[in-house]
Amino acid sequence: MPRQRELARGERVLPGLWRLRLPLPWPGVPHCNAWALAAGSGVVLVDTGMHEPGSLAQLELALHQVHLRLEHVRLVACTHAHADHYGQAAPILERAGCELWMHPNHEHAVRPLQDPEHSLARRIEVARQSGVPEAALALYAERVKELPSGIAAWHEPDRPLVTGVEIDTDLGTWTAYETPGHAPSHVCLFQPERRLLVSGDHLLGRISLYFDYGWSPDPVGEFLRSLDLVEGLDARLCVAGHARPFTDVGAHIAANRKLVHERVESVAAALGGEPRTVAELVPEVYGEQLTELNAGWWLSQTLCYLRHLELAGRVRRQDPDAGVAATEPDRWRTT
Repeated sequence: MPRQRELARGERVLPGLWRLRLPLPWPGVPHCNAWALAAGSGVVLVDTGMHEPGSLAQLELALHQVHLRLEHVRLVACTHAHADHYGQAAPILERAGCELWMHPNHEHAVRPLQDPEHSLARRIEVARQSGVPEAALALYAERVKELPSGIAAWHEPDRPLVTGVEIDTDLGTWTAYETPGHAPSHVCLFQPERRLLVSGDHLLGRISLYFDYGWSPDPVGEFLRSLDLVEGLDARLCVAGHARPFTDVGAHIAANRKLVHERVESVAAALGGEPRTVAELVPEVYGEQLTELNAGWWLSQTLCYLRHLELAGRVRRQDPDAGVAATEPDRWRTT
């Protein structure tokens, strides 16, 4: 039976801060949050939700429930360039006539839009090198080639949202902090007097990790450094991309750091003494078999953990000249 889709919902968190809960089509991730911050006669909209048929109407429904309209948006600020945070930016900008601020390191989002065939070929090749069987790759390619991107259209940011950029609202001035790891384009926004943090997907209500593979040198290391940065802000209330607001910010930071270290060590331990492919590592590291539904998630994460271990000198790819055919998948081993 098809999953019942959620409806959008708007609710006040604090005077001048509203949560706009927007539906998503993904199993296990039923909704995302955009946040409206009062700013004079209008609002700053942080994140936009994903673009799909009917999605703009869902955003308007959430806004209507807190007595706002798209025309009240004075600025769109995106925590990062993933589709569920940036996807509806273009139609919102057209309706509201406002600017978009986002981090400039957004190639991970714009390149798949500009050349989707190349992007799909790249994902398939990464999976092939990770040891995914050819039959599964063919099924995947057939299934995803017609899937929409979730982004209405690309709109280049009007201003780069980088560390130190300030956004003025009725709640005070928010400062941007670059927090890469989950995505190269990720930023958090912090209001110091009220100790409020807009965390995007850097911190979530539940401890759930994801890293974009192949767009930066060490996503895992970047994420850990970003956790250190955000810990130093000492926020007392966090509003995140996929959760209710929460106050135990320090505990969330510690739990994320702990899970990253556990996963890194699990990958190293799973290698043992024999060279292994990424696909062979997944069941031991995550406790479940690699499937069509989890492959993109687990392969990307595991590759990022291996990269982190490789930079630390603890693992290496097996030399393809050491008796391994060039057509064979990559195998990793401890050093």
